[in-house]
Amino acid sequence: MAAQADGKSAEPAGMSMAELQELPVSFDLVTAGRAFRIGRTKAHQLARAGDFPCPVLRVGQAYRVTRTDLFRALGIDPRPAAAPST
Repeated sequence: MAAQADGKSAEPAGMSMAELQELPVSFDLVTAGRAFRIGRTKAHQLARAGDFPCPVLRVGQAYRVTRTDLFRALGIDPRPAAAPST
Protein backbone atom coordinates (compact mmCIF):
# COMPACT_ATOMS: atom_id res chain seq x y z
CA MET A 1 0.00 0.00 0.00
CA ALA A 2 1.47 3.35 -1.02
CA ALA A 3 1.50 6.28 1.36
CA GLN A 4 1.08 9.91 0.37
CA ALA A 5 3.21 12.75 1.71
CA ASP A 6 0.59 13.52 4.38
CA GLY A 7 0.82 9.92 5.67
CA LYS A 8 -2.58 8.88 4.35
CA SER A 9 -3.00 5.74 2.27
CA ALA A 10 -3.20 6.19 -1.50
CA GLU A 11 -5.30 3.01 -1.74
CA PRO A 12 -8.86 3.70 -2.91
CA ALA A 13 -11.57 3.49 -0.28
CA GLY A 14 -14.09 0.68 -0.59
CA MET A 15 -17.86 1.06 -0.38
CA SER A 16 -20.10 0.31 2.57
CA MET A 17 -23.14 -1.95 2.21
CA ALA A 18 -25.37 1.14 2.50
CA GLU A 19 -23.50 2.81 -0.38
CA LEU A 20 -23.79 -0.33 -2.50
CA GLN A 21 -27.53 -0.59 -1.88
CA GLU A 22 -28.02 3.03 -2.93
CA LEU A 23 -26.36 2.54 -6.32
CA PRO A 24 -28.51 3.23 -9.40
CA VAL A 25 -29.25 0.54 -12.01
CA SER A 26 -26.03 1.37 -13.89
CA PHE A 27 -23.08 3.59 -13.07
CA ASP A 28 -19.60 4.53 -14.26
CA LEU A 29 -16.54 2.33 -14.10
CA VAL A 30 -14.82 4.42 -11.42
CA THR A 31 -17.76 3.87 -9.04
CA ALA A 32 -17.64 0.12 -9.70
CA GLY A 33 -13.90 0.18 -9.14
CA ARG A 34 -14.43 1.71 -5.69
CA ALA A 35 -16.50 -1.32 -4.69
CA PHE A 36 -13.49 -3.53 -5.52
CA ARG A 37 -11.00 -1.05 -4.03
CA ILE A 38 -9.56 -0.44 -7.50
CA GLY A 39 -8.44 3.06 -8.51
CA ARG A 40 -9.51 4.90 -11.66
CA THR A 41 -6.45 4.12 -13.79
CA LYS A 42 -6.35 0.42 -12.88
CA ALA A 43 -10.12 0.09 -13.43
CA HIS A 44 -9.76 1.47 -16.95
CA GLN A 45 -6.74 -0.74 -17.67
CA LEU A 46 -8.66 -3.85 -16.54
CA ALA A 47 -11.77 -2.87 -18.54
CA ARG A 48 -9.73 -2.29 -21.72
CA ALA A 49 -8.06 -5.69 -21.28
CA GLY A 50 -11.40 -7.42 -20.56
CA ASP A 51 -10.20 -8.31 -17.05
CA PHE A 52 -12.45 -6.15 -14.83
CA PRO A 53 -13.88 -8.29 -11.98
CA CYS A 54 -17.44 -8.01 -13.35
CA PRO A 55 -19.01 -7.50 -16.79
CA VAL A 56 -18.51 -4.01 -18.24
CA LEU A 57 -20.69 -2.34 -20.86
CA ARG A 58 -19.14 -0.02 -23.44
CA VAL A 59 -21.49 2.90 -24.18
CA GLY A 60 -19.83 5.20 -26.70
CA GLN A 61 -16.52 6.19 -25.12
CA ALA A 62 -17.71 5.36 -21.58
CA TYR A 63 -17.66 2.17 -19.54
CA ARG A 64 -20.77 1.32 -17.47
CA VAL A 65 -21.47 -1.41 -14.93
CA THR A 66 -24.87 -2.66 -13.83
CA ARG A 67 -25.79 -2.98 -10.19
CA THR A 68 -26.82 -6.62 -10.69
CA ASP A 69 -23.47 -7.58 -12.25
CA LEU A 70 -21.53 -5.78 -9.51
CA PHE A 71 -23.54 -7.47 -6.76
CA ARG A 72 -23.05 -10.91 -8.33
CA ALA A 73 -19.29 -10.37 -8.56
CA LEU A 74 -19.22 -9.31 -4.91
CA GLY A 75 -21.32 -12.31 -3.86
CA ILE A 76 -24.27 -10.15 -2.77
CA ASP A 77 -27.86 -11.12 -3.58
CA PRO A 78 -28.93 -8.52 -6.18
CA ARG A 79 -32.60 -8.73 -5.20
CA PRO A 80 -33.79 -6.01 -2.83
CA ALA A 81 -34.42 -7.14 0.71
CA ALA A 82 -38.08 -7.74 1.47
CA ALA A 83 -39.67 -5.26 3.85
CA PRO A 84 -40.60 -6.87 7.16
CA SER A 85 -44.31 -7.55 7.42
CA THR A 86 -46.20 -6.12 10.36
